[in-house]
Amino acid sequence: MPVKVEEPVDLHPAGGRLAPVLRVTFLGTASSRPTVRRNVSALAVQREGDLYLFDCGEGTQRQMMRFGVGFTVREVFITHLHADHYLGLAGLLRTLSLQGREQELIVWGPAAGSETLESAVFVGGDRFTFPVQVRELPVGSAIRYDGYSIHAFATEHAAGSFGLALIEDIRPGRFDAVRARELGIPEGPLFGRLHRGETIQLDDGTVIQPEDLVGPERPGRKLVYSSDTAPCRSVLEAASGADLLIHECTFLDEESTRAAETRHSTARQAAEVALQADARRLVITHFSARHSEQAHRLEKEARSVFPQVEAAEDGMSLEIPLAGPPEFGES
Repeated sequence: MPVKVEEPVDLHPAGGRLAPVLRVTFLGTASSRPTVRRNVSALAVQREGDLYLFDCGEGTQRQMMRFGVGFTVREVFITHLHADHYLGLAGLLRTLSLQGREQELIVWGPAAGSETLESAVFVGGDRFTFPVQVRELPVGSAIRYDGYSIHAFATEHAAGSFGLALIEDIRPGRFDAVRARELGIPEGPLFGRLHRGETIQLDDGTVIQPEDLVGPERPGRKLVYSSDTAPCRSVLEAASGADLLIHECTFLDEESTRAAETRHSTARQAAEVALQADARRLVITHFSARHSEQAHRLEKEARSVFPQVEAAEDGMSLEIPLAGPPEFGES
């Protein structure tokens, strides 16, 4: 298990903590092969100071430069061993090495797939300036980080294929700042101590318990990436309550027979997953080349089922906000 660094802490004048950035940038939105408009699968996920790649199709390194996500990748997750999802590894690692990277890079892949990934990583016999580890990530497992976890869930596509869910830890309940002022608590560090669950004592000896001012705990954000899959129960369960569901959408509903044969999803099916999972927002991606210039047709079909949907474009970047109105100290 990799050693994790503590994420940066920013303090609001009232003593609260700014919400960590959670952002996704689409580096490739085409299925199978690149088109003039779209590269093949890759998603950059930034969670505060940590940058991850979910899949790394051919040409990903150029897309990272083109869209300004930087190369400070902490770890790479390869969801399955179809070429359009991992062939970009060799070029990316050589670019990192030529830039003089020294920090270890971990490449996570499907169970029983390490030999294939190692062949892709070390093709050509080049020596890197940094250590590279290839590790297997079994379906149902999770990697723990500071303040969040990344979970692998089963998909219905290829042997050992998985999707990924980044799930933040539970947050403290909402702090009642109005009531705190009524009780004579000065705005500042004492607000933060109460919100963190500490009991405080005022200058006049009054003892204030955190439960007097802090509501029930609240979930953190949840980002779900389906990767390639036919509609299935495991994806639906993983996407339950997602703040953002990124679901593959290779075909239109009129091509459902072809979708079933190749174990992919149609726009309608992706939208039905989002609706049944009660997701807040859906982004569809992984479009067949025949739809590369007409993703609006896929978006229209999905919107007829689930209105909060948009079709991804290469370079599109989205920040995932916390649900509900901001707490003091949150952005």
